[in-house]
Amino acid sequence: MIKLILDETEAKMQKVVEILRKDFASVRAGRATPALLDKVAVDYYGTPTPINQTANISCPEPRLILIQPWDKTMISAIEKALLKSDLGLNPNSDGQVLRIAIPQLTEDRRKELVKICAKKTEEAKVVVRNLRRDSNDELKALEKSKEVSEDDVKRGLETTQKLTDKYIQKLDEVFAQKEKEIMEV
Repeated sequence: MIKLILDETEAKMQKVVEILRKDFASVRAGRATPALLDKVAVDYYGTPTPINQTANISCPEPRLILIQPWDKTMISAIEKALLKSDLGLNPNSDGQVLRIAIPQLTEDRRKELVKICAKKTEEAKVVVRNLRRDSNDELKALEKSKEVSEDDVKRGLETTQKLTDKYIQKLDEVFAQKEKEIMEV
C-alpha cells in the first residue's frame, strides 16, 4: 500500500518536471522554434484553435519562423492572433505564407525572461511540495487506520522527502539549463 502511494507521488512529480520543460519551450530564447507559438490561439471560424492546428510551422533559418496556413483565407486571422499575443512578434505576409523574424534579445529582456522562468520554476516546486504533503497525509491516514505499522510509515515519509529533494533538484537543473540558453548571445 505504501509503495503504491510512493509510486503515484513519484509519477506526479515527474509530470511536474515535464510540464515545466514544456512551459520553458514556449519561452523565447533568441532563436526560432515552432514551440514558441504553442500558446497562440487563432479564431478559426469562431473557435479558438491552436495555431499549429491551422497551419504548418517550420524554422528554415535559426531566426525565422515560416507559417503556411492550410486555408489561405486564415492568413489575416493568424496575423491578428500573433499581434495580440504577448510574444512581441511582427509577422510579414505575402498572401501565401507568414514570415516571422525573431529579433535579437536585449540584455534587459533576457533578464526579464530569466525572472519569468524562475517564477515558473518556483511554482513547480510548490506543486512538488504539495504532492509531498498529500503523500504524507495519505501515509499518516494509513497509520491511523492501523493498516500499516508506525515504522513503515516513518520509512515512507523519509522516502517521500527523498523524492521531493530529487525532483526539486531536477527542477533546478531544468531552470539552470533554460537560464543558460536565454543568456547565451
